[in-house]
Amino acid sequence: FITFDTMTLSPTMKTATLLGIVLLSITNEECYGKEELQNRQLKSKKDGKSKSSKHSKHSKGDKASKGNKTNSSGKHFTSYKAPTGLNICADKAPALDKIDCGKALGQAGTDVTEGYTGNKDTTYVPLTVPFYEAGLCPVNVHWHLGTEHRSEGQYDEDGSGPTEIDHRRQLSGKARKGFQCQLYDDSVGMFTKHYDWQHCEDMEVGQTYEVHWPSSVAGACGTLNQYQTPFADGVFCRDILDMSDLPSQVGVQAQVFTIVNDEKYYYPDLMRGMIVDKKIGSDIAYYTGSTTGTSHNNEICSAYAPITWQVDRKCNIVSASTFDKMCADMKSQRDDMSGDLYPHGSRVLVNDSNASNNHERS
Repeated sequence: FITFDTMTLSPTMKTATLLGIVLLSITNEECYGKEELQNRQLKSKKDGKSKSSKHSKHSKGDKASKGNKTNSSGKHFTSYKAPTGLNICADKAPALDKIDCGKALGQAGTDVTEGYTGNKDTTYVPLTVPFYEAGLCPVNVHWHLGTEHRSEGQYDEDGSGPTEIDHRRQLSGKARKGFQCQLYDDSVGMFTKHYDWQHCEDMEVGQTYEVHWPSSVAGACGTLNQYQTPFADGVFCRDILDMSDLPSQVGVQAQVFTIVNDEKYYYPDLMRGMIVDKKIGSDIAYYTGSTTGTSHNNEICSAYAPITWQVDRKCNIVSASTFDKMCADMKSQRDDMSGDLYPHGSRVLVNDSNASNNHERS
């Protein structure tokens, strides 16, 4: 860029320069609107009061977002309410009753250790290409306390983590914790250093979480209605699904993380899907299963099946700020996602008789 000293300009050139500055200001105001231009010029301030939650028992995140937003990461994440409008996906999820597992199709989450496959016969084939290549887009993101899948030597019964939240939840009868990664080390500061959460709820540094990205060809892909809570509203948003071949149209990506307080492990866009970077997201198990959650077990199963599961077999490390940024993004969606800002409980591991026999490995 070239900088001009106005003291050396002629009166005519000075006038032209000042006029150009005024015109630029007017043009910016017309492009963005006066209010929006002011917002862009001001530093981010604390969140406004969020819209009324249809998941009111977890609306406390709005309280947590008020006040001092600083944290040990030095990052500040601001959420803005999305433009209001018609949510074409609202209440699109079909109501399917839970069924006896003996009559159900293959379930999730299963063991995904290399070489494992279930015993339930199936002719369905999972998608083994990235979902975007098959026209699926993520329609939700949520996560579970511990893992619902099991990968021997990575996240299994030998894993460990902090006990504070787990103990409190057990005392209060809250979310069940699944398996944990084998990465936690309480002698290393990044696993124990406190983080001041701005947007996520009931989260803990050092803990293991399994993140799910439900995806569908029938989502409102590329629109303000793409992300939905509950996720099934997004999965069934548009009436175009061929129910005879669901695994090619509906699926879930799953990736397991241990959270640390270290910005070296910050990823800015976790809401959009599985992290694929170098060795992260490179060892994937593919199979057909169902929806998960603690209302299902090995006697009572989910009727939302068969769908493709793509599960990262490895434990990965991400910063607490990675999750907090994701929660800020979730708060900025048109649909109210406050029901997914906290970890859900983990379903018990699906046994061999309820797991499909079509597990594949990348």
